[in-house]
Amino acid sequence: MLEETLKYIEISVEDRIGYITLNRPDKRNALNFVVIKELKLAFSELEKSDEVKVIILRANGKAFCAGADLEYMQRLQEYSLNENLLDSAHLMELFKQIYRLNKIVIAQIEGHALAGGCGLATLADFSFSVPDAKFGYTEAKIGFIPAIVMVFLLRKIGEGKTKELLLSGDLISAEKAQSFGLINYVIPADEIVNTVRDFAKRICAENSYASMEVTKKMIADVQNMTLEEGLMFAARMNAHSRSSPECIKGIHNFLNKLPQNW
Repeated sequence: MLEETLKYIEISVEDRIGYITLNRPDKRNALNFVVIKELKLAFSELEKSDEVKVIILRANGKAFCAGADLEYMQRLQEYSLNENLLDSAHLMELFKQIYRLNKIVIAQIEGHALAGGCGLATLADFSFSVPDAKFGYTEAKIGFIPAIVMVFLLRKIGEGKTKELLLSGDLISAEKAQSFGLINYVIPADEIVNTVRDFAKRICAENSYASMEVTKKMIADVQNMTLEEGLMFAARMNAHSRSSPECIKGIHNFLNKLPQNW
């Protein structure tokens, strides 16, 4: 079993919800090569599982994720450019994997999400945070750059807010992160676990998996197209969807007042 081989990540499944838990609290769940590798393995495992419809990413300890492990980063400074490129591509692959995963990813943020940790919150399809959590991309303060997350952040919140976050390097409150569109919901600390679980269970029960999968993929793809290309792509996907088994079932059940049983 994969979970028996993981050192810094815990995975479990309950009620069609897959849980990925960062478990490096002594290092504030900081990211290094092994943590990123284990996250990639965990997402792949749950993506393939027929028992999982939605994935919740969460963390043990006081921090959600403090970003890159700086001791690890310091060692990387002794590596060659090609070795650093391979390591950088390792993180890029994780971010791309989450962005294009065929299942919905929900971030349950119960502590600060900084730098690469804020990137994980950015990549999630839905993000729930406690009020006291701080968010920010602090790379500029240590002479580094938030290069990979920038690609996704521009798509998510636009150029103006991206510049404000990345060029200042300042931390912002959960409330401001919500107003920026960086996260979706701010939930009291004593309610967040139940709120996230109930939201995930509702998505599982009320929404077609195939519909969510295709919609998420289209959102990623259509942004690379011209207006005409996007509209033609959307029309084709619309037409294909009408004859899909889940659409046929869903419309039949709705018209006949039957439960959907997704």
